[in-house]
Amino acid sequence: MRDARDRDEVGIGEWVAELGGMAQKQQLIRRGAGDRHLTSAVRRGEVVRVRNGWYTTLPPQDPRVRAVRVGGRLTGISAVAAWGGWVERTGVLHVALPVNAARSRSPVNRRRRFAPGRDGVRRHWEEHARSTRGDSMFVDIRDALRRVALDEPIDVAVAAFDWALHSGRLERSDIDGLIEELPARAQVLRELVDGRRESLPESLVCTRAQLAGHRVRAQVRITDTLQRIDVVVDDIVAVEVDGKEHHLLAFERDREKDLAITRDGYHPLRPTARLVFDRWPEVLAAIRAAIAARRSGAGVGNSGLRGGPVGPRPGIAALSPLPPPTGARNS
Repeated sequence: MRDARDRDEVGIGEWVAELGGMAQKQQLIRRGAGDRHLTSAVRRGEVVRVRNGWYTTLPPQDPRVRAVRVGGRLTGISAVAAWGGWVERTGVLHVALPVNAARSRSPVNRRRRFAPGRDGVRRHWEEHARSTRGDSMFVDIRDALRRVALDEPIDVAVAAFDWALHSGRLERSDIDGLIEELPARAQVLRELVDGRRESLPESLVCTRAQLAGHRVRAQVRITDTLQRIDVVVDDIVAVEVDGKEHHLLAFERDREKDLAITRDGYHPLRPTARLVFDRWPEVLAAIRAAIAARRSGAGVGNSGLRGGPVGPRPGIAALSPLPPPTGARNS
């Protein structure tokens, strides 16, 4: 940490950058900055005063800056997206504010606490116990995921929980404890969340297929190889979600993998991530057509023997239908 002696050489902006791009005045004062140094740094454009006592080097439309500007911290799906989590689209900004914040005393704001304002921010008033967790720009990850579970469609919520497990941000015991505290309608997350999934589209395929009444397995090993199948549906269809690679080497490698998948008795299906995101009903129809075709040929070779009757997994039958693909959600 640098002190006041090299303040002039380093500059306030570098100190703010070292603190993650956002700093409170007291943090800079402890490093030796004074009011005149802060004022000079703002005038030079080295830092921006976001609000009273807060300085940043981040772009003005950065979600973290927008959250601090309204007096809060990122929460919910906005926090997950800013952490690099599995979030497809952005739109409304979810911000947590202390329950004792001045704005929260307004009856009008209390009535609209769960609706986005004209500034595109959806404000959530957090209890004191939660407001002391996390840091100056983010709530604690457990509180962010709790918000996701309460606010977002089930497939979006599962993807966020899957990411938290897969990335090592939380352990399974942490996830189970968090789900235990959620309302009864959200308890199904316990059955749907799976840390073995390795991407957003893979998570969405699993969850949406489960909600449609199918059994799924993620990251299934292919016999005699080190390769794994993204998702196997009803022990029949091997779903491989194509990413952005289109060069010849990747194409050749994918076709070789399809041969190995077929030798293992599965029906390979390779939708793009965009098809999973935006045209899921078509993907599901193809999965079901492949299952029906295999079952109608039961008894012809090993592949016809895979899978049993299609039906919901225990505990999922009572779920409402999957909502249509959502549009803008957070920024």
